[in-house]
Amino acid sequence: MGPGPSNPYPEVAEAFAQPLLGHLDPAFLTILDETVERLRQVFRTRNRLTLPVSGTGSAGMEAAFVNVLGPGDVAVIGVNGVFGARMCDVAARCGAQVVRVEQEWGHPIDPQQLLQAHPAPKVIAVVHAETSTGVRNDVEVLGREKGDALVVVDCVTSLGGIPVEVDAWGIDIAYSGTQKCLGVPPGLAPLTVSDRAIERFVERSQSWYLDLRMIAKYALDSGSGRAYHHTAPTAMVAALHAGLGALLEEGLEAAWARHAECGRLLQEGLGKLGFTLFAEESHRLPELTTALVPAGVADEAALRAMLLDRYGIEVGGGLGAYSGKMWRIGCMGHTARPRNVTLLLGALAEVLDR
Repeated sequence: MGPGPSNPYPEVAEAFAQPLLGHLDPAFLTILDETVERLRQVFRTRNRLTLPVSGTGSAGMEAAFVNVLGPGDVAVIGVNGVFGARMCDVAARCGAQVVRVEQEWGHPIDPQQLLQAHPAPKVIAVVHAETSTGVRNDVEVLGREKGDALVVVDCVTSLGGIPVEVDAWGIDIAYSGTQKCLGVPPGLAPLTVSDRAIERFVERSQSWYLDLRMIAKYALDSGSGRAYHHTAPTAMVAALHAGLGALLEEGLEAAWARHAECGRLLQEGLGKLGFTLFAEESHRLPELTTALVPAGVADEAALRAMLLDRYGIEVGGGLGAYSGKMWRIGCMGHTARPRNVTLLLGALAEVLDR
């Protein structure tokens, strides 16, 4: 959903308007250090290896896997949407033996199925908030009962929108994206790694660019110990620094509550307009609502185009087998405001003549 008539996170826009800093400028390195600390607060972790990876959420996914998986390692991965399947692809490219635990789209994965899928996996991985289906998968029990396995969690659409408790839930590696509930343009992948996972890093990552040992020497080592790895996207880091500051000033609990209220209003309103909510009710995301298009709508893509052209509201279409049948409506980050929900529902009522 579009951001509405004004941006409640002006700090992000102001960060982009500042003179560009070099990636080794002391002023930028101070911003980077503060951004890392703010990420720890948002992830709810004390992990030292917490940083913004240069690249979108998929770069975070790849960084998570290439540093812990090698040929022959076993990865148990939950698949109930597009991004669980993408995890399988990335793990397979590392040479890992992938054990898929599948669930029908729209329904959560049973954590016990993941835990019982293999007697000794190196990794158990799941998408916390499946962006393609609007489903929340349970994570806490995985960390509690993981045994020797490393728990890897995709938090791209959950961080900042619903509770994410990295340390309390025993998550070993979590990654996210900036463009969802953090309210920052795309371009970085916040990532955090436990000491336990660092001890089990592969000897040589298959990716030079995403080798976390080398990245950490630049992103985390201060003073004369900091080593150049790659040219960091300084404007994006400054924007993330500002967005995280706004989020923490609001308070994580307050942000979670704001997303929950907007999700409730949106989902109730869609039901009244003839949409059928797709995700299982008990595991429905507030920040990403999936709904089947009402009967009688001959061209849902044309309807979405009308919303964009006439009202400036962008709605995502369905993926995979649900392309042309389902909508994915994001109400997250600074757009998660009741006024935006009211605008969308009013616009929908008009274009649907209801």
